[in-house]
Amino acid sequence: MNSERVFTDVLVIGSGIAGCVAALTVAEDPELRVTVITGAEDPHESNTYYAQGGIIGRGPHDSAELLMEDILRAGDYVNNRAAVAILAEEGPRLVQELLVERLGVPFAGASYEEPEYIREAAHSTERILHVADATGRAIEEKLIVAVKSTPNITLLTRHTAVDLLTPAHHSRDPLAIYEPLSCVGAYVFDQREGRVRAYLARKTILASGGLGRIYLHTTNPERARGDGLAMAYRAGARIINAQYVQFHPTAFYRREAPRFLISEAVRGAGARLVDANGRPFMHKYAPEWKDLAPRDIVARSIHREMLETKAERVYLDLRSYMPADEIRSRFPTIYARCKEYGVDITRDLIPVVPAAHYFCGGVWVDEWGRTTLRHLYAVGEVSCTGVHGANRLGSASLLEGLVWGYRAAQDVRRSLAKEGAELDFDPKDIPPWYDEGLVEVADPALIHQDMITVQHIMWNYVGLVRSARRLERAIDDLLHLQREVDKFYRARRLTDGLIGLRNSVQAALIVAQAAWEHKESRGCHYRED
Repeated sequence: MNSERVFTDVLVIGSGIAGCVAALTVAEDPELRVTVITGAEDPHESNTYYAQGGIIGRGPHDSAELLMEDILRAGDYVNNRAAVAILAEEGPRLVQELLVERLGVPFAGASYEEPEYIREAAHSTERILHVADATGRAIEEKLIVAVKSTPNITLLTRHTAVDLLTPAHHSRDPLAIYEPLSCVGAYVFDQREGRVRAYLARKTILASGGLGRIYLHTTNPERARGDGLAMAYRAGARIINAQYVQFHPTAFYRREAPRFLISEAVRGAGARLVDANGRPFMHKYAPEWKDLAPRDIVARSIHREMLETKAERVYLDLRSYMPADEIRSRFPTIYARCKEYGVDITRDLIPVVPAAHYFCGGVWVDEWGRTTLRHLYAVGEVSCTGVHGANRLGSASLLEGLVWGYRAAQDVRRSLAKEGAELDFDPKDIPPWYDEGLVEVADPALIHQDMITVQHIMWNYVGLVRSARRLERAIDDLLHLQREVDKFYRARRLTDGLIGLRNSVQAALIVAQAAWEHKESRGCHYRED
């Protein structure tokens, strides 16, 4: 085998719920070779792992129609109704078949026949399955065990996708430019060896997650920096709804502490948002829902309250509404994390601020996860099925990753069976990565400073409340930074940080330009002008 090229039937970029479900479902055909790559050292590291609240099931008083209405209402009725119907009808069945029966995820309750369903903000009934306050972690741990134990899946950590391979852009054959856009794999950077290989694949599934790290305050882990969105954009894939960045209303806030999620399940369990004097305030901004309003309304309400009171944070009061033993039992992860930073949530108010949380836009896909590039699929947060519309309903993201990871894999298997083993491109036409003559490695201090610049631009100008003047300033600043980063990128040997910086600047520009183009406020895109 040429050490510069690696061949696989299916390349999966990302190891969260969408990527792992896709890989496991494709690998049910023992003849297919699947390669899963993640830039993280620990394959669990993903937005899935940090999802606290839960995943939507089918509650005792629930129906597909009721779930659809809740999703549509949260999304300001600009959702793709066909996609919403697929999620509402197929999702609960796949939770049972894949997560409960196949993987054995230990959801709360005596048994799946008598599970514990809880209610979250903007849901009209109890339908959320959970594993205490660490549902995503429980799911991800089971998925990674299954992936590692499947013989025809190769899982590679510390492997960062650099760019999607498209013959129209990369082929040595000049006539390839006339062919429809297609994807034949990706250039992948091996962090351990410091080299790039071409991973050639018959089908590629992009499952790289979100972009919260392009913002100053976010609940997302370090690798949620928009890599997949930027790669797909450069490859020519259609991107939609990029203006819709959902801000979670409640991230833990201490100046010396990292931001981490305080699940809306805390408000679902009765907690109230209060000011520094312990006075509730949500009735002033959302009298119908109060503390259980949709996330965008709660986040902007907190933002307004902070501005009006000149406060740098507000608080969650759980202690007044739940006994201490029940708090520790129901929210053990949140209790332990807050305790690390001197806050005992059984006795103290929890200091919180809004933070970038979930990207509702992304790479356009159809009902099977197919993008506008042949052989390229996108699933999970990097994709846009249209399920979420202008704002995501809580606990719908894990379900969407599950459903579209499964559906994309089904389509991959059908397509490969129909197409046969023949490749529709000549592997020899795809050149190896060229970095000859580049010796100097990018200075991590410069990368860090540029990332901070991106995060401040996005937080101040493309955040919770937007205006034409702010967005124009953001676009100007980001375009200038992109030119500088591009020169830097082309003159240095690759590192994971340099790849991430390049992608973050591109992802930030995509969001800022979409926000500028869309003058009408909808859902989590709010224009004060």
